[in-house]
Amino acid sequence: MKLIIPDYIKNLVPYPPGKPIEELEREYGVKGSIKMASNENSLGPSPLAVAAVSKVLTNLHRYPDGSSYYLSQAVAERLGVNPRQLVFGNGSDEILALLAAAFITPGDEAVSSSPSFLVYTKVTQAQGGINRVVPLRDMRHDLDAVLQAVTSRTRLIFLDNPNNPTGTVFTPQEFEAFLTEVPEGVIVVADEAYWDFVSPDKQLEVRKYLAGPQAVVGLRTFSKAYGLAGLRVGYGLMPEEIADCLHRVRGPFNVNMLAQIGALAALGDDDHYQRTLTMTRDGIAWLSEGLRALDLRPLPTETNFFLVHLGDLDGRKFYDAMLRRGVIIRPMTAYGYPDYIRITVGTAAENERLIRAVDKVLLEMRK
Repeated sequence: MKLIIPDYIKNLVPYPPGKPIEELEREYGVKGSIKMASNENSLGPSPLAVAAVSKVLTNLHRYPDGSSYYLSQAVAERLGVNPRQLVFGNGSDEILALLAAAFITPGDEAVSSSPSFLVYTKVTQAQGGINRVVPLRDMRHDLDAVLQAVTSRTRLIFLDNPNNPTGTVFTPQEFEAFLTEVPEGVIVVADEAYWDFVSPDKQLEVRKYLAGPQAVVGLRTFSKAYGLAGLRVGYGLMPEEIADCLHRVRGPFNVNMLAQIGALAALGDDDHYQRTLTMTRDGIAWLSEGLRALDLRPLPTETNFFLVHLGDLDGRKFYDAMLRRGVIIRPMTAYGYPDYIRITVGTAAENERLIRAVDKVLLEMRK
């Protein structure tokens, strides 16, 4: 079979998925592992979402609502926006792909930071676009350098706020000053997957900018605070003109039925949502204190995860040693931080187990 494949597709590196827990346990000969690596909600899904999804399982032979009508109405009411300013996707990842499909043609450019979410560069390259990547400064977005990277071919700017993997944010004041310098016609994408965990005084309110002179898109997800990562549902908040373009390129049934039903129920589960925020705040504080007591340096964060500086220890070796004790964390070598690990906040019991494992690994590695 002879295929004609563009070079920009040939050179794409597939997104590296993590191995299932069962496979890791088989490889390392352990059982009862806990996963504190993927920034998931350790409380699990909203009970109301589970109940709602269970009720519609007999309708799986039907196509989902192609407009996500009821979910769109509920989110619009919650945010105080027009439903026509919302686009739902198979995770907020899909909104990124739709933005690239709608606005990037071969030779066009997108600007993002490094390290940050890998999908920004992937969706740009998949359209034949050129990525201009700006290093973080002091583990924060260098907004001045981002502006300097903008050219006449720039169509999109991707900013994850909070940043993954560092957990840092820029303030609303910094963002507003940045917007005044962005050339007209460039779309600024504020990826706010962890918005729910951000301190209220540091949260962006993207809806404030929808009627402004600069095109701004905000991305949110039900994967984190709402505990629905397995259902894959997220959305973009944007000016109607941009939303109309995305609807032209998206698939007709891109958000499945269970995702819509589950997200709608989770949106109304304030008890689960507040418990998640409380667990996260308390867990960050408790884990940070415990890690500092072991002479490690956890970094401040505005998310449900945080980086930990290991000093002179190797993050990949630390990860392997933790795996052998049934605790899955994330080494940061691939992000350019070889002496860091990333930890997702767990339940109280998971956090205690992690600290015990860290203590044992440190004793072993420091010998």
